[in-house]
Amino acid sequence: MSNQNILAIDTCTEVCSASLYTRGEKISRFIQGVEKSSGLILPMCDEVFAEAELLPSDLDAIVYTKGPGSFTGVRMCVGVVQGISLAHDIPTMGFSTLEVVGFGASKKYNTNKVAVALDARMNEVYWGVYKDNKLDTEVLKKPNEVDALNQQFIGVGTGWGAYKDELIKQTGIAESVADFYPKSENLIDLYLTYVNQNDAFDDKLPLPTYLRNNIAQKSLK
Repeated sequence: MSNQNILAIDTCTEVCSASLYTRGEKISRFIQGVEKSSGLILPMCDEVFAEAELLPSDLDAIVYTKGPGSFTGVRMCVGVVQGISLAHDIPTMGFSTLEVVGFGASKKYNTNKVAVALDARMNEVYWGVYKDNKLDTEVLKKPNEVDALNQQFIGVGTGWGAYKDELIKQTGIAESVADFYPKSENLIDLYLTYVNQNDAFDDKLPLPTYLRNNIAQKSLK
């Protein structure tokens, strides 16, 4: 895989990032704390292409976050991927924002038990459990039922900042990191791990994932 040229982009939350994997190395850009940061994704892509001295037509694959997240950010991410992939006939692969966050946290904190909660506003979170290298939208049992099990988890994502007390009450997970975000660098590593095991691409047009009425969205009311 080290000879592949892979573009990874994420604009689905309040951060924005782009990474280009080429010659076995990553060239990355990451922006945080900028209003409407998703609108900066194209200049960021231009920067990584210029640094690598490559063109979009040189890509072997595009990897992206497909949601859940900000409605505008999700549309922006998928729209950019559609444009580049259709223009140059490049295969794509999309991953859940929850999985990218969980995968990144499992690497950084060396754990296989990560509870991801992204702030979905309106007293709700996008929720997923990343354990044993797989994302599951299961809801953890109440603390009084499995205290020991839940205490092994670490909570990550903006939901743990917005609704920390309620999430601790409902899950019994005491340790959390709220300022942990999806990153395109982790998208590349997730993609490389996946294709090494499955050797398959998405065979459909890149599409967003919206979860307003899905099981992966958890109400805290």
